[in-house]
Amino acid sequence: MTTSRDLLIVTMDGEPSRLVERGDLSLGLAGAELIDLLGAQEAGLHGERVVPGLAGVPDDPLLRQAASSLVREEPYESVGDWLWRRGRGLSATYLSALEADGQLVRQRNRRWKVFWTRELVLVDTEARRHAANRYRSDEPVLAALTEAIGVREPGGEPPKVSDDAVERVLAALEDALAELAAERQRRDRRRDEAAVDNVRRGY
Repeated sequence: MTTSRDLLIVTMDGEPSRLVERGDLSLGLAGAELIDLLGAQEAGLHGERVVPGLAGVPDDPLLRQAASSLVREEPYESVGDWLWRRGRGLSATYLSALEADGQLVRQRNRRWKVFWTRELVLVDTEARRHAANRYRSDEPVLAALTEAIGVREPGGEPPKVSDDAVERVLAALEDALAELAAERQRRDRRRDEAAVDNVRRGY
């Protein structure tokens, strides 16, 4: 299993009250992929730039896709640029992959006694148990990722990550999430202002 798959699984297994924005999850998955690529020496960091590594091809197809998408010409790209580019729509890609692997199924639920809906739910698999065990053990990298995207409640000492390159990825992820949150606030404010203007105009 990869950190990105574990992150998606523990996110879906989280409390219903702690909903994670799709964009936040996509950025978190991109960060998790980069951390795994660093660990496998498929990528490295030169300052804040992501440089391709010399290791072999990853076994996981999504991680292999991530490795193949690394920019391989100077000046390469920053960690932040990687997160935004790779993260675009990545949560949907992972959901589709887990469904294709049989780790997610569509469960039919009835609401309001009239409408039927179908939702993706996790199957009890070894991968799910592995992710849950890693999360419960407070493994630092997964703990930091889940705290960043809002799955894990911050409290006490932050997760201690010993690898400097991983710390830089996590810092860039925090910056990207803050930027995305600020953009949501601006969008909501514009929408509210437009609604007020429409009321004033009689619409």
